[in-house]
Amino acid sequence: MKALFANSFSVASTQRLGRRLRAAALGLVAAAAVTLAPAMASAQAVPKPQTLIPAAPTLAASSWILMDANSGHILARQNADKRLPPASLTKLMTAYLVERELNQGSIEPDDKVNVSEKAWRTGGSKMFIEVGNQVSVEKLLHGIVIVSGNDASVAMAEHLAGGEAQFADLMNQHASRLDMENTHFKNATGLPVEGHYSSAHDLARLTRHIINDYPEHYKMYSERSFTYGGIEQPNRNRLLWRDPSADGLKTGWTDAAGYCLVSSAKRDEMRLIAVVMGTKSEEARVQETQKLLSYGFRFYDTRHLYERGAVLASPRVWGGEIDKVRVGVDSEVTMTLPRNRSEELQARLNLDSDLSAPVAKGDEVGTLEVTLGDKVVGTRALVALEDVEEGGLFKRLMDQVKRFFSGLLSRFTD
Repeated sequence: MKALFANSFSVASTQRLGRRLRAAALGLVAAAAVTLAPAMASAQAVPKPQTLIPAAPTLAASSWILMDANSGHILARQNADKRLPPASLTKLMTAYLVERELNQGSIEPDDKVNVSEKAWRTGGSKMFIEVGNQVSVEKLLHGIVIVSGNDASVAMAEHLAGGEAQFADLMNQHASRLDMENTHFKNATGLPVEGHYSSAHDLARLTRHIINDYPEHYKMYSERSFTYGGIEQPNRNRLLWRDPSADGLKTGWTDAAGYCLVSSAKRDEMRLIAVVMGTKSEEARVQETQKLLSYGFRFYDTRHLYERGAVLASPRVWGGEIDKVRVGVDSEVTMTLPRNRSEELQARLNLDSDLSAPVAKGDEVGTLEVTLGDKVVGTRALVALEDVEEGGLFKRLMDQVKRFFSGLLSRFTD
């Protein structure tokens, strides 16, 4: 710039500046296009045949959904937002809130919980805790998840919120936080009561949070039995014996709800969540779930594109202490794709063209657009990964001059 001012903005200097700015602009454009697929070896290369995706299976159930646990992509659904009695699938929220309290340090696994007469008298499936006894949080949580103990659920509700009605209020607050729009809880157990309902879609959302938010607790959902007070009871989820990739989660049954199952299975890097509600028997809920999982694993794949905090670009910032800011994504980017088509993926960074300091870490500065062929399959916000403070007076003045000529030349070259 000193030479530029010495020549009093001569034509030659302006041309040199123009060439530099045009080169910089071309560099930015090149940086904005990120190709995920490898280049073709030659023009004569024969493309791989695409996997043909059949229609999703039809199930003998009232409602169902199949979701990728990593991306949240829905692969199959039927009546997924219909409000239905969830029976003991309710206990997924009960367990989730216990796990949340453990994670936050509000309670400890060894904390003792008093067993009230109400908890002891609660009907239906039981862990067989005794009134007046003290039972650890850890054992009650296992009793809720593995043997669907209604008594354990009420005892934990009373311990965490002072009563089951108050606990149900907490359940509904968290249902709202998790965007469970077709869910309302009246109790911690799922025992039938008017106004207590959920949907397959909402339960899949909740399950995704159980798996991803508190993974340190998730392994208990795959345990095949639980013993308390000398009484051993099996996990009611028969899928754990049928499919070695299945590792959870919860069964449910009442006359009104029918036989229900929320399950998850992982094969290689792909984890699926299946929710099946309103089947006719214990065997039917397992068979219908297997149909969904087989369909998902056979015809789809999960592709991890970018890790949280990955630097995808470093665009120009005007008037800052530094000239560039690192830009990326603030959460992992995962896509669900038809099998054998991942090489067709492409990503484009659409960055704000005129960034000015100050820039705060986390500020949105553009979007990441992922395409498969000519179809957009996902978008994510691009954020600043660092702070850029405002530069000194001289730096800001110099950047104003550069910015003026950059805008001027861009108009000439458009």
